[in-house]
Amino acid sequence: MRPFAFGHAETVDDAVQTAVDTGGRYYAGGTNLLDLMKNGVESPDVLIDVGRLGLTSISAASDGGVLVGAGATNSAVANHPLIRTQYPVLSQAILSGATTQLRNMATVGGNLMQRTRCPYFMDPELGACDKRAPGSGCGARNGANREHALFGGAGSCVAVHPSDMAVALAILRATVHVRGPHGGRVIPIDQFFSASGDDPRRDNVLEPAELIVGVGLPPSRYADHSWYLKLRDRHSYAFALVSVAVGLELADGVIRSAGLALGGVAAKPWRVAAAEAALVGRTPGRGVFRTAATLAMAGARPLSQNGFKVDLGRNAVVRALTVAADLP
Repeated sequence: MRPFAFGHAETVDDAVQTAVDTGGRYYAGGTNLLDLMKNGVESPDVLIDVGRLGLTSISAASDGGVLVGAGATNSAVANHPLIRTQYPVLSQAILSGATTQLRNMATVGGNLMQRTRCPYFMDPELGACDKRAPGSGCGARNGANREHALFGGAGSCVAVHPSDMAVALAILRATVHVRGPHGGRVIPIDQFFSASGDDPRRDNVLEPAELIVGVGLPPSRYADHSWYLKLRDRHSYAFALVSVAVGLELADGVIRSAGLALGGVAAKPWRVAAAEAALVGRTPGRGVFRTAATLAMAGARPLSQNGFKVDLGRNAVVRALTVAADLP
């Protein structure tokens, strides 16, 4: 690992100004950034510790929603009464990721900022990776691509975003609150992540020195009928081959609104409006769910080794909706 300077920020403004002055990177739990530094994938000259900024609160908002501080640990969020009762799909998603020890260190902001675990990105010895070394190509396209993207790979990169939490946040219509050199702004979660597109180096829309300070959750629609299903090679400490977050708002036995997002299939949580629309106004049932599942996987472009994820995704959507709707 290359030597670097390390300093503690005392306030959010202090952290932002230090990042402006030094080009430094923000450091909280370090559960992803530290691995990237050890592997030589990232080599920041300066790390700015934001762990002392007090961004750890989880509190009810005036609109009936919840505001989660970016420094709150994954464990704290998953186990908080407000989250468990109003947003159980978020709790389920977080608890499906990593290990207890990592969840105790990892933060909400860091979870959103984590980078793909594509082996071609994580290991410089494997060679080509346009995300790590722009212009080098994508080793996964003609190499080992079993875990890679089905959607959004119009550019060179077919890596997937690894976050479970972000998939749940997508159906909850969360907002990401940031502060930067030009003040604060609020970014809808569906506009926060970047697809592979023309610049695979960019994982999100944050500008230099912008710091995530919190995540807003609007009033819950899906407290009573939601589910997060994660399919992976092993039960413990594995990233998703396919994951599904679903939420249903039911009234008089009819679906009034629906949220559906897939993980493990694109460079960001993958929502398909047509699949959600196919559920609205319908009575929950497997036929309706199969239609939504087909729409959810429409447009998938499998690579040489991951075609199985298309059927896996369809079946996962049906299963998650069935559980969320409390059907036998």
